[in-house]
Amino acid sequence: MKKTLVLGATDNPARYAYRAVHQLKQHGHEVVPVGIRKGAVAGLEIRNDRPAAEGVDTVTLYVGPQNQPGWYDYILDLNPRRIIFNPGTENPVLEELAQQRGIQTEEACTLVMLSIGQY
Repeated sequence: MKKTLVLGATDNPARYAYRAVHQLKQHGHEVVPVGIRKGAVAGLEIRNDRPAAEGVDTVTLYVGPQNQPGWYDYILDLNPRRIIFNPGTENPVLEELAQQRGIQTEEACTLVMLSIGQY
């Protein structure tokens, strides 16, 4: 399964990032939740210290483009196979930086991708 870092993870059940962590786990993926505030989601600690995660296949973004620049180096240094820009997180600058490093980018919804078997 695909190790996925959820950037923007939260313990707020009303947020899509919360649902994404749960759905990824239910589909058997290893999940690394990273957020602004500490907490827990789906039995996992939400990290806010930019953990050195090895073997990340996918970074799925739940952080708006205005808050992404401070995360650029961290995301790119993870060297994931792909970055998913969920609705509202689209960012041409980060997409270009990722593509220059050979990282695939997708403007898609992680929850929909999981529900239709396209993750």
